[in-house]
Amino acid sequence: MGAFDYDTPAELYSGSSTRFRQKALKYRRFERVAEAIRYVMEDIPPNALLGCSIEVAEETYIGKAIQPLYDSPDFPLPKRIRNI
Repeated sequence: MGAFDYDTPAELYSGSSTRFRQKALKYRRFERVAEAIRYVMEDIPPNALLGCSIEVAEETYIGKAIQPLYDSPDFPLPKRIRNI
């Protein structure tokens, strides 16, 4: 497995579902997957992580699989304080 390319364009699908109600998925496109990862980890409520998926270079990262990409020492963007 090669190094993860944080500069690749990405698509983010976010939404949540519970046993009794479902919310529609929201879609956003990012020029760089690093921006999508930072958005998920810093700008949306932590409990919404499980309803998120990022598609990049024919790979899909769902929910908690996004966290290690953010925590990696290779993550290229400065980390901000959560806006929540």
